[in-house]
Amino acid sequence: QVRLVESGGGLVQAGGSLRLFCAASGSIFSINTMGWYRQAPGKQRELVANIRSDGSTNVADSVKGRFTISRDNAKNTVYLQMNSLKPEDTAVYYCNLRLGLVDYWGQGTQVTVSS
Repeated sequence: QVRLVESGGGLVQAGGSLRLFCAASGSIFSINTMGWYRQAPGKQRELVANIRSDGSTNVADSVKGRFTISRDNAKNTVYLQMNSLKPEDTAVYYCNLRLGLVDYWGQGTQVTVSS
């Protein structure tokens, strides 16, 4: 059983910063991909950024230069540092762990950016 626990969301003014945390526990193979998706009201869930166990990353164009993803393999934890936040970044952010073809999801954490 895999469990993902997220934290770090909240309310921030435009231009501010937040840091999201996600810790994975359970039967986790060392080779995996961890990342963050987000879903705004009325929109589809979209990839924000992910990072493989070798450290390679994918980052959405909409957040490049503002968001940084990192991970600690020893702690099975992934982080998302979000700077220069914009109102359009408002969404529920979900942690994702991909093991082979199987996706696991966290419960989601709300990020609200006020203008």
